[in-house]
Amino acid sequence: QVQLVESGGGLVQAGGSLRLSCAASGRTFSINAMAWYRQAPGKERELVAAISSGGSTYYADSVKGRFTISRDNAKNTVYLQMNSLKPEDTAVYYCAARTDGLKYNYWGQGTQVTVSS
Repeated sequence: QVQLVESGGGLVQAGGSLRLSCAASGRTFSINAMAWYRQAPGKERELVAAISSGGSTYYADSVKGRFTISRDNAKNTVYLQMNSLKPEDTAVYYCAARTDGLKYNYWGQGTQVTVSS
């Protein structure tokens, strides 16, 4: 089992920055990729960014150039640095981990990010 705990959400004005953190515990050695998803009210959950165990990264087009995903292996923590935030970035952000297959099978509880205009 893997446990994920997110932190760092909050309220910020448009153009501001936030950094989300996701601390993993448990069988962290089995994790081969981690990601950040978000879900806005009335919308489907979408993949925002991902990072593999090899360090490869993926970003949704909507956040490229503004968000950066990174990890600290010693702390078993993944970060999402969000800059130049826009009101449309408002959502609950979820951390996810993948241990096998193609689907993310462990999820955090979510952290709210609200960007005011």
